[in-house]
Amino acid sequence: MIDVPDFVRRSALADGAAGQAWLDSLPDRIAALERRWNIRMGQAFPGGSEAYVAGATTSEGTEAVVKIALPGRGRSEARVLMAAAGSGYVRLIDYDEENSALLLERLGSQLNELGMPLNEQIAIICVTLREAWLAPATRTGVISAVDKAEKLAAIVDSSWAALGRPCSELAVDTALRYARLRAEAFDPTAVVLSHGDAHAWNTLAVPNAPGNFKLIDPDGLIAEPAYDLSISMREWSAELLAGDPVALGRRRAAQLAELGGADEEAIWQWGLLERVSNGLLLLQIGMDRLGRECLAVADAWAGAT
Repeated sequence: MIDVPDFVRRSALADGAAGQAWLDSLPDRIAALERRWNIRMGQAFPGGSEAYVAGATTSEGTEAVVKIALPGRGRSEARVLMAAAGSGYVRLIDYDEENSALLLERLGSQLNELGMPLNEQIAIICVTLREAWLAPATRTGVISAVDKAEKLAAIVDSSWAALGRPCSELAVDTALRYARLRAEAFDPTAVVLSHGDAHAWNTLAVPNAPGNFKLIDPDGLIAEPAYDLSISMREWSAELLAGDPVALGRRRAAQLAELGGADEEAIWQWGLLERVSNGLLLLQIGMDRLGRECLAVADAWAGAT
C-alpha cells in the first residue's frame, strides 16, 4: 500500500479519471523507478499538493528524494532544474519523463523552520535567487511573464465576485491595472529564468554547508527579476498587519530592490497582484484566515497607491 498525503490525493481526484488512474498506477511507477535508478524508496513526505514526494536511498547509501508529478505537471520543473545544473537550485540527479519523476539531491531544513528574523530570511532568499538567475533564460517550454500576468488577472477577474467580494473593488482594479502594466513592460532582453514561487518554504538549507541554501519546486517562467522578488511581498501578512502595512510594505519592497538589484516599483506592482490573486485562491481552498490577512494587506496597499 502507498500512503499518499491527503492533499496530494485530493488534488489527484480533482483531475477526475486521469487523477484516479495516476493514484492507481503509483505502486507500479515506484517499483519501476526503484529498478531504473537502483534505489530504495522510503515513506512519503507530508505536505505538497501536485506530486508524490518521498525519501530514497541509493545503492551507495546516499540519501535522495523522488518526486512523481501528477498528470500534466513536472515538465517545467525538470527544464528549470536541468538548466540550473544545481546552481541555486536542488540538483537534479535524473529525470524519468515517462513517469514524470525526478530524482533529486536531499537537502536540509526549510528556511522558515530555522527561527531566523524576517529580514534575514528575505536576504537569504535574495542571495539564493541571484545564484539561481545564473541559469540561461533561453529554455523553451516555460511561460513568460506576460502569460503569468494574464493568468493572475484571470484568477482575480473570475473569483472575486464568486467569493462574495472579500476585498475592495479598488484592490481588484489596482491588481488588474498592474497586471496590464507588467505585461506591457515585458522586455525579452532583460529577463531571467525565474523560479516563480521563491518563498521560505521552498528555500532549503544545504547539508554540511552552513549558510548555503537552494530552491526547490520551481514553477518556471521567463520574467524580469522583480517577479521572483515579489513573492516575498506576498508572504508574511501578519507581520505587515501588526504595524502600518503600507509603510512596512514599502520598506520591504525597498529591501528587495536593493538586495535583488531590481526596480522597486515593479516589485510593488507584482507584489500587489500576487497578494490579491493568492488571497482569493487561499479562500477558495478553505484557508480563510490566511486569505483574509493577505487581502487585508492588499486593501491597504491599494488605498495608498
